[in-house]
Amino acid sequence: MRKINIFETTLRDGEQSAGVNLNFTEKLEIAYQLERLGVDIIEAGFPAASKGDFNSVQEIARKIKNSSVTGLARAVKGDIDAAWDSLRDGAEPRLHTFIATSPIHREYKLKMSKQQVIERSVEMVKYGAARFPIVQWSAEDASRTELDYLAEIVEAVIQAGAKVINIPDTVGYAAPIEYGNIFRYLREHVPSIDKVSLSAHCHDDLGMATANSLAAIEGGATQVEGTINGIGERAGNVALEEVAMALYIRKDFYQAETGLVLNEIKRTSDLVSRLTGMQVPANKAIIGANAYAHESGIHQDGVLKEKTTYEIISPELVGVSSNSLVLGKHSGRHAFKERLQELNFTVTDEEMNSLFVQFKELADNKKTMTDEDIVALVLEEKATDISFYDMISLQISHGTHQTATATVTLKKGDNEEIQEAATGAGSVEALYNTLERCLGKEINLLDYRIQSVGGGMDALAQVFVKIDYNGVETSGRGLDQDVLEASAKAYLNAVNRVIIMKELEEKAVLQ
Repeated sequence: MRKINIFETTLRDGEQSAGVNLNFTEKLEIAYQLERLGVDIIEAGFPAASKGDFNSVQEIARKIKNSSVTGLARAVKGDIDAAWDSLRDGAEPRLHTFIATSPIHREYKLKMSKQQVIERSVEMVKYGAARFPIVQWSAEDASRTELDYLAEIVEAVIQAGAKVINIPDTVGYAAPIEYGNIFRYLREHVPSIDKVSLSAHCHDDLGMATANSLAAIEGGATQVEGTINGIGERAGNVALEEVAMALYIRKDFYQAETGLVLNEIKRTSDLVSRLTGMQVPANKAIIGANAYAHESGIHQDGVLKEKTTYEIISPELVGVSSNSLVLGKHSGRHAFKERLQELNFTVTDEEMNSLFVQFKELADNKKTMTDEDIVALVLEEKATDISFYDMISLQISHGTHQTATATVTLKKGDNEEIQEAATGAGSVEALYNTLERCLGKEINLLDYRIQSVGGGMDALAQVFVKIDYNGVETSGRGLDQDVLEASAKAYLNAVNRVIIMKELEEKAVLQ
């Protein structure tokens, strides 16, 4: 069995999904879960992009011990310096540097000749290799690059010190046979190819990212790059859970395997979905809600007689369990804390105190508290640990033939209270018009989504919003049993993110 390394880029390429805006706490929570999942490399961000990105990458590199942490860098000295400064304290720091190689990118984006691209690549790989023990070099838009030129530049960067060569299908253009053949060509035409690991990085613009990644493995790739749930720019990246399970279920065909802890897949998927606000389609392979549901009578009959008639993956294999422990209002602090540990959450004493109070309050109103409820509660606590505006009270009046009216009282900072009222065509509009008055800023609501956590009449409501606040687009999340309170929390969460981000940027400038 060949070992296929998993290069996980949810925190970098995944966060480039439209509407996704993760704060530091959320990024760290995802990084811890990726470590538990057993990924080999975590791409934590683009250190040179911003001070916030730099700090996030640096802290993740310091805290993650069982996965190698990397950061993206253009083929520019300043980017590589920023990457080194943010990653140097990691357990196994590595550099991921890239430059475009295709004719269309060379002519229109870089305005560089073939030879200039080679010279820049060699110079920057040497520069990076003087600091990093492992340098990964990527040929952006490799799948649309001339094969003879691709082989030439790959040999040059290997000689310069690159240890991993990434061949991205950057715009999701390649067909599986084509993409697999690129790897075969390089193995045959690059003299030093045995000195490096070949990596595949596929986007899903034509819906072929998983097929292309598997074709690359057949062609000789020993590393696959992608994201959880397949999130990412445009149509997204390859969904790593699909590649991992394809290799596991069809190990007879691929003769390759990953080191992932497969029963952590569903938990990781749920975490990423909740924190990014990107819902997983019910029919999504491996982790969708319907992935293990059988509606057809013929299928149901077959599964009851023998599961393998229609079920090639057991739900338990990827961590889907129908037997979650149920806690209630009589459950004590010890039982609650133990359940948090079983769910792989690490909380401080202060967080534990706050969470237990919220748990008891919810348990008084809900008949049972499932794992799903507890996970949502913890993530909400961690995501909203700092706030500038807090909601004190909310009252909404609405009827079939009445104009909806909302009255809201907010706490600003430590002492100041703000109270306003406004109307709207419906309850949510009245609420958001009132909050806009409280904040004294023009705020545009760009997106509003609501979903339930679990089922039943007493299910928690989780609301996701995207707003434009002071010219900054940001997203927010709110959780509550009441839909309108969850809506208010999501709105304020988005506003608080912008205010806190600006405060941190101002502090960074002063330092």
